Formats: sequence, C-alpha cells, structure tokens
Amino acid sequence: QVQLVESGGGSVQAGGSLRLSCETSRKVYVTYCMGWFRQAPGKEREGVAARYSDGRKWYVDSVKGRFTLSQGNELQMNSLKPDDTAMYYCAATYDCYSGSPADFDHWGQGTQVTVSS
Repeated sequence: QVQLVESGGGSVQAGGSLRLSCETSRKVYVTYCMGWFRQAPGKEREGVAARYSDGRKWYVDSVKGRFTLSQGNELQMNSLKPDDTAMYYCAATYDCYSGSPADFDHWGQGTQVTVSS
C-alpha cells in the first residue's frame, strides 16, 4: 500500500518561498512516478510538477522558472503569487508520462498553501 504524507504548506506573502515535502517509502521514491498537484476553491485539480517514469521532469507553464521538483519529490516554490494559493497534493503512480491527475493512483491528504498580496 502506498502512503503519502505532505508537509511544508503555510501562509506567505507574494514573492516568498515554501518547500513542500512528500513522505513515503524508499521503494515508492525509487520505483514510482511522483508528482504534485493543486486545487483551488471552485477550480479543477491541476498538475503542477511531475517526474516521469523515464526520469524527465514536467512543469505546468504557470510555475516554470519558479518551482523546482527534487529527486525526493520535494517541491521548492519560489516567487510565489496569490494565484498559487491552493491545496497541494502529492501523488504517485507506477508508470506515467503526463501531469494529468487522472493518471495518478495514490494521493496524500494535501497541504494548504496561501499566498497573500
């Protein structure tokens, strides 16, 4: 069973930084495709960043140059904007080649990120 536990969310002002962590087993880190997703109130869940099965990393256009995904699936978020405010979820699946939430099977409970202007 794959368990994912997010941490690191919080409230920051625009321009600030946060680092999100996703705790799971070493087996999942090494063998699974992992990613980060977010959902703002009234909006659909969207992919933010993912590490594909072939090792490539994908980022949604709105976070390119600001967010960085580490090998341990930590998400470093810099230059945060109010539009980044959302619940952030860590997710994993055995094999993936997209950042679509539909492709991911296992989900954490989420951590809230709030960015004020």
